Amino acid sequence: MGVIAAFATLILNGKTWEEYGKHRLLSDSDGPHGPKAGSAAAIFERDTEIRQLLEARNLRRARRGEPPLDVEQELRRLTAPQIDPELREEIRDLVIARNHRRARSGKPPLDVDTEIEREIAGLGGI
Repeated sequence: MGVIAAFATLILNGKTWEEYGKHRLLSDSDGPHGPKAGSAAAIFERDTEIRQLLEARNLRRARRGEPPLDVEQELRRLTAPQIDPELREEIRDLVIARNHRRARSGKPPLDVDTEIEREIAGLGGI
């Protein structure tokens, strides 16, 4: 008898199966929330959360009697672009090719090492 009553309530309620489980507090199925990935707002949000985690780590370190870490320095280390030697070599090739194009058009060549570092900094969104 209870099964029949539950089935009747389900039918008379008028909700479709997809609507069940949706709730304002449980909005996982409603789509992505927050800023667009890679935007300035997303990077700011990421950095804020990392700072909070680093500050919590410092509190744990203090309880153990260890010296605290510099939060900003650790944040820069964690968010810096990871450049392996192969990628660095590709960037070097790019800069050398750019210098050849500049020479053909009569412009002075760029300093290769400075340009490599500038390109790497650009990869990190700095």
